[in-house]
Amino acid sequence: MNRAMTAKAVTQRGLFIRSMTSVLVIVVIWEAAARAGLASALFLPPFTKVIAEWWSVCADGSLPLDLSVSLSRAAVGLCLATAIGVPLGIAMARNRFLHWLFDPVIALAFPSPKIAFLPIFILWFGIYSLSKILLVAFACVFPILIGSFAAATGVNRVLIWSATSMGTSNAGVLFRIVLPAAWPRIFAALRVALPVSLITTFTAEMVSGGGGMGATLMYSQRFFESPTVFAYILTMLGVGLLLDFVMLKLQAASAWSQPS
Repeated sequence: MNRAMTAKAVTQRGLFIRSMTSVLVIVVIWEAAARAGLASALFLPPFTKVIAEWWSVCADGSLPLDLSVSLSRAAVGLCLATAIGVPLGIAMARNRFLHWLFDPVIALAFPSPKIAFLPIFILWFGIYSLSKILLVAFACVFPILIGSFAAATGVNRVLIWSATSMGTSNAGVLFRIVLPAAWPRIFAALRVALPVSLITTFTAEMVSGGGGMGATLMYSQRFFESPTVFAYILTMLGVGLLLDFVMLKLQAASAWSQPS
């Protein structure tokens, strides 16, 4: 047991060192190419200049404000999609009529490019937060719903039949059998939906404005403020990486992460 844990720790440490080395190599090449004039500063500002600009926009509060606006939109939209997708996906797995009713709609809407609906959402709900939140929910609900349906469908039927034969109620079967067994795959669907919520939020802000990371990034691009553009892009990348790491830790800490 101790050997296995030690080997796992060594493997994780090696992966971390390898990842940091790759990032460092990219940063060094970036800085060297920019300083050597291989690309115009308008198209590729030096990494050190980007970091200086990042610090500047953090210090004056503009980046934290934009980030809080974008993350709040993504979070609310993702929570709304989760509140709809998880119960409906499980219900479809346990009820043939609901599956018959919603499956054609999901099959039609899931492959569609959700950002194409942005003009309709702006027309109906305006250019500010409401349209973006609802678009995020619309984009995220399908992977969450499909993941929840697949997770609930994959629960061992013998466990459900055994619990039912022993007099367990439908609610008991749901909360003591189905949810614990399906939770790891449901959480995997949520992890997939998380970057979708960020991508949809940033893209909608780039297209329609209304504040946030995407709107400021496009505003800076129009005025050729390349260091600001790259500073915001790096922030987006860092936020996505950090949130994915948090999701992994939450899954590992969940009481249902290792169902019995």
